[in-house]
Amino acid sequence: MKDIRKNWLLYLMFLPVAVYFVVFAYIPMGGIVMAFESYSRQGGMFLSEWVGFDNFHYFFASGKAWLVTRNTMVYNVMFLGCYTLFSIIAAVFLSEIRRKSFKKLSQTLMFLPYFISWVTVSAFVYNFLNYEYGIVNKLLHYIDVQALDIYSNTSYWYFLLPFLYVWKWVGYGSILYLAAIVGIDQEIYEAATIDGATRFQRIARITLPLLKPTMIILLLLGLGRIMRGEFDMFYQLIGNNGLLMDATDIIDTLAFRSLMGSADFGMASSVGLYQSVLTLIIILTANWLVRRYDKEQALF
Repeated sequence: MKDIRKNWLLYLMFLPVAVYFVVFAYIPMGGIVMAFESYSRQGGMFLSEWVGFDNFHYFFASGKAWLVTRNTMVYNVMFLGCYTLFSIIAAVFLSEIRRKSFKKLSQTLMFLPYFISWVTVSAFVYNFLNYEYGIVNKLLHYIDVQALDIYSNTSYWYFLLPFLYVWKWVGYGSILYLAAIVGIDQEIYEAATIDGATRFQRIARITLPLLKPTMIILLLLGLGRIMRGEFDMFYQLIGNNGLLMDATDIIDTLAFRSLMGSADFGMASSVGLYQSVLTLIIILTANWLVRRYDKEQALF
């Protein structure tokens, strides 16, 4: 209480964030009980028939558990790796641009996709890559090259989805790393320049090592979402395409279909709880490994 009285303004600034998480994260945890019930509208959330782990048994017996878990983890690892790599590269290049007008233009163009919804992106992809009348396939047909049938072939999506994810998010990520680069003491660069270091040597010996704490924190935060796929992205781009389902179905889309297709609240809740528990285990494990490597860089 003494600390609160001393820093009351900071706690007041934090209050909206605390209220947000209490309302949208902690109170909804009461819904976890539906994962162990055969939910009915008459019984509601707390008076429906208790079925124990039957919903989880159905989820694992359906054969979908391993498939969607694998897809979710594989795609999110690719997303996180590509996002981190290209965000750092973009931030480093932006920091080395000396012409302010070109720098601002580059930042604007990179950040613009962040504001484009996945609904709009899916429309672009469909009109560009549609097998019959897509712009790309029209050009390929013009030069006598076989058209790309991406909506019937799963192999294209292992490259297309990470590409679209990086295209949309790299501008946002580069700003985070650029802010860290701006915070580096410029005297270090000046001393390296006097010692004869080239631009690439300054990047390799100063910029990248000093970006490591920021990178570790953002990676740990990113691991917190590694079991939570980009639902909007997958659902808008893939939808209910059965030909692509095995290669692109993730936990979020499976839970959504369980809820919308059969109104099975228990099944959807059990999938969500399974997803949350896996996420918790991954975060705790990653943080433990970081603490063993460098205690100062761990989240907790």
